[in-house]
Amino acid sequence: MSSSSSPRSGVPVWVALTAAAVIGMLTAIQARVNGQLGVRLGDGFVAAVVSFGSGLVILIVLSSAMPSGRAGFGRLVAGVRSRGIPWWMLAGGAAGALTVATQGLAVGLIGVSLFTVGVVAGQTVNGLVLDRIGYGPAGVVAVTVPRLLGGALALAAVGIALVGDGLADVPVWMLVLPFAAGAGIAWQQATNGRLRQRVGTPLTATLVNFIGGTVLLAIAAIVHVAIVGPPRPFPTDPWVYLGGPIGVAYIFLSVVIVKYTGVLLLALGSVVGQLLTSVLLDALWPAPAGPGLGQQAAMVAVALASVVVAAVPWRRRS
Repeated sequence: MSSSSSPRSGVPVWVALTAAAVIGMLTAIQARVNGQLGVRLGDGFVAAVVSFGSGLVILIVLSSAMPSGRAGFGRLVAGVRSRGIPWWMLAGGAAGALTVATQGLAVGLIGVSLFTVGVVAGQTVNGLVLDRIGYGPAGVVAVTVPRLLGGALALAAVGIALVGDGLADVPVWMLVLPFAAGAGIAWQQATNGRLRQRVGTPLTATLVNFIGGTVLLAIAAIVHVAIVGPPRPFPTDPWVYLGGPIGVAYIFLSVVIVKYTGVLLLALGSVVGQLLTSVLLDALWPAPAGPGLGQQAAMVAVALASVVVAAVPWRRRS
């Protein structure tokens, strides 16, 4: 195979990596869109319901229209009835709900860069734990020194973000949530991988996530509204409602290109796209609180290094 071709195909590496970077870009854009909707409504929970709910509608239509979606849903129902699919495999939507809720609650204030770095740190650290205990579909994955160093660098990136007085007025819970969301994403990816093995299609696994996430967010929004009152009037700008469609778009794009990139290149390319786009968004559209541009660049650079160190298969020379 030529070095200019991506794994498992004749597609050039730069094309595959560009597609992976687009996934990361869409992830960062979704965070900003959902965060802005949360600011406009004054209620991150309602914003999250709107985002997740619109994605759910799209997935229901796709699952109904596509033969693979109908077949996968049939296998899901049969697996649940026979208890071949345990209840915890259906719980991935809880992590998705946490991620979208965090976007609506925090991104509008702390910015996309800090949110993204926190997510990357949570994913890296919890990914080490889940691999070590063999929770994912690949079974037990060795915790190597490079992966441990990658986790340490990811935490160092978060530490850089906390230096100075820029976040002095930001509640602690708003800084912890992105890390928790990242840890949840790592668990969600492992859970979805096992569910995909049972239902035979990522479309049905994604649909299950959106159903569970929408239900949980709807309950949280109802409770929140009952306590603090209704949100502000819904904005008329159409773009603030694009979080759900963007989420569906990057999920399906990842499903399409993973066979060309492999999991490693997909992860590296998407994180690079996500981190770089988050810095650009915060530079063009600064958040009320959060690190300065130089501080953002430093923490993103360290976060990128953490991904490379943890993911690249370092080998000793013979």
